[in-house]
Amino acid sequence: MEIVTQKVLTTEPCNKRVKPLSRVTSLANLIPPVKAAPLKRIGQTLQRSISFRSESRTESVMPPRPWTRPAPPANTKRRDSKLWSETFDVRLGHQMLSSKEINRQEAIFELSRGEKDLVEDLKLAKKAYHDPMLKLSIMTEHELNQIFGTLESLIPLHEDLLSRLREARKPDGSTEHVGHILVDWLPCLDSYNSYCSNQVAAKALLDHKKQDHRVHDFLQRCLESPFSRKLDLWNFLDIPRSRLVKYPLLLREILKHTPNDHPDRQHLDEAINMIQSIVAEINTQTGESECRFYKERLLYLEGSQRDLLIDSSRILSCHGELKNNRGAKLHVFLFQDVLVITRAITHNEQLYYQLYRQPIPVRELQWEDLQDGVIRLGGSIRGAFSNNERTKNFFRVSFHSSSQLHSHSFQASDAFNKQQWLNCIRQAKGAAESAMGVGMETSSSDPEPPPSLLSPLSPTTPPLSGPLAPQPKSMDHCDSDSSVDSPGCSMDMDTSEALASPTGCPDGPNRL
Repeated sequence: MEIVTQKVLTTEPCNKRVKPLSRVTSLANLIPPVKAAPLKRIGQTLQRSISFRSESRTESVMPPRPWTRPAPPANTKRRDSKLWSETFDVRLGHQMLSSKEINRQEAIFELSRGEKDLVEDLKLAKKAYHDPMLKLSIMTEHELNQIFGTLESLIPLHEDLLSRLREARKPDGSTEHVGHILVDWLPCLDSYNSYCSNQVAAKALLDHKKQDHRVHDFLQRCLESPFSRKLDLWNFLDIPRSRLVKYPLLLREILKHTPNDHPDRQHLDEAINMIQSIVAEINTQTGESECRFYKERLLYLEGSQRDLLIDSSRILSCHGELKNNRGAKLHVFLFQDVLVITRAITHNEQLYYQLYRQPIPVRELQWEDLQDGVIRLGGSIRGAFSNNERTKNFFRVSFHSSSQLHSHSFQASDAFNKQQWLNCIRQAKGAAESAMGVGMETSSSDPEPPPSLLSPLSPTTPPLSGPLAPQPKSMDHCDSDSSVDSPGCSMDMDTSEALASPTGCPDGPNRL
């Protein structure tokens, strides 16, 4: 029972007339609110790669104009989360249903209810965002088609499943069979291939368009309107992907509460195998699309930086922002066969990634988990007096080239983020060595990667060897964290190779 406590304030009566709130004349406020409730989010991802981004970094290049106009308070529309047992009578005739059967009906009802919510959200995305922005010329039709992709084609697909589930429901509210419905309908989900593969490019374009004050103004008004449920446009565009990865969980929940002798069980087993195959295939296609997208955004300072391993890569294992020991922010990409270290720059008001070091083949890559406090920041006196907080969460990668050991020290945002990077490097290294037929030995000090850190759809690979072993003293060591300062710019450089622009240094911060 929820107890609500009210506090009574004794104040003098006020005779002042309250000024009515000004109305905001916007199309977003003219759109009638729809009945919709907060989305049930799940913690899965469809992408094969893992993106590690710092919370402080934004993909937008130019910050949009701050929203300063006072907005009227809006009551957020929320959906009522009803259960099957609250909607229908758990007594069928004069017989009380067992708890197992009630749970089965609840799981089937959740599947149906989720389809209804999904259809409402997809229609809302088109009605409240796509159509008004097209009508008001806030974005061009071509831009909207790129951002929304094939979203409109998904609406009849889910309306069909919702209709079939409703037809299978008896007058008393119970549903006897759903397995055959799912087996017949699930092949339609192949159309998700094109929608999910477009999401990386769609997100990048949407972030870029938010720099336009008209786009930002419109999206902000929508966000503050009741119909949005405090969800922004990208939340709505990402709903289909979230729904897709939830199907295996929903079907397994129905199967869990289906008796072994129930005729629907065989169809449910078949449906689960089908949806797992479909999600795995879409996951692969989406990962390859993401990999192509970022490869196209790589910028090379000189031809020697180009590597066939980058061109041939089809999988982006992980990427994100790391810092070197001088505190410089780098964006690191771990493709299936090569590690690429870049700096995020802007070109034509869009985000690109300029190669900062020579690409490192994964098969030659060694790694070392550094203990906190080992790294000295900046290689100068300021590093000696730095506090321990700034020397935490470092790891080192290295490789041999021309009888020299080149190393890069990276700092992750926290211990969890560092462990994710090490897990991804471990897996990529293991896969590369397995492909070459190289036997590997696992160090007892090398922890197994926690399953929770990896995508449920990512293939597991053998762990690689232990931390980096000491190299022979006869080898020359070149640490990439040494620095060279020149007038007008300061950048970290290898002593064995200095990658510079034709003018000797970048034209300015984050600029070509």
